[in-house]
Amino acid sequence: MIFVVIKHSKGYNSANFSLRSGGTMSLSHNKARLRWACRRGMLELDVLFLPFVDEAWDNLNDQQKVDFDRLLECDDPELFAWFMGHEECKDEALNAMVQHILKRVKV
Repeated sequence: MIFVVIKHSKGYNSANFSLRSGGTMSLSHNKARLRWACRRGMLELDVLFLPFVDEAWDNLNDQQKVDFDRLLECDDPELFAWFMGHEECKDEALNAMVQHILKRVKV
């Protein structure tokens, strides 16, 4: 088991990585820490991220969890523009995660 702490502009995220048989990594987060990282400076983002973590996180595959972590590293104004449709995220994986989250809510 490897414990990793990732520092980014919003604070610290942590993840536990464990090797599966065959050498692949599985990612499991402490959900309380993940929920804390989802608390943003904008209520509009909080109401998207927190229910997503509570209701959909466990159903994501490992790559989607990594993409969601990367999404949390982005700045609030950038995230707001993507989720409100003012701009399109140029990163294909992050854009797919934005669309995945938006499909779950009625915006």
